[in-house]
Amino acid sequence: MIRTSGEQRLSDFLLWESAYAELHVTPCPWPDFGEAELAAAMTAFRARQRRFGRLPAEA
Repeated sequence: MIRTSGEQRLSDFLLWESAYAELHVTPCPWPDFGEAELAAAMTAFRARQRRFGRLPAEA
């Protein structure tokens, strides 16, 4: 889920649907969000270390 405008909260927006979602917060407002911002979000997503419920020491 990409959250625009730098807001770091969901404010009840798709709260249940985003329970296990990966979140990406960007300061870019929605009307200006374009291909470059999407590419940056995808790059950040690929760089994340997923533990699938394990603790860091178990990974």
